Amino acid sequence: MSTNDQNTDLQRNALSCAGCELIFEDKISGTKSERPGLKKLLRTLSE
Repeated sequence: MSTNDQNTDLQRNALSCAGCELIFEDKISGTKSERPGLKKLLRTLSE
């Protein structure tokens, strides 16, 4: 997403319709290196 006005609803809906059961996302500015969604994804993969 390129601006704060945009949201991920359309992408999340498309993924759900495609059968995705787990969806991970990060809502952060491009200047921050912290990615909680990525960390959660990696923890889930290691389980």
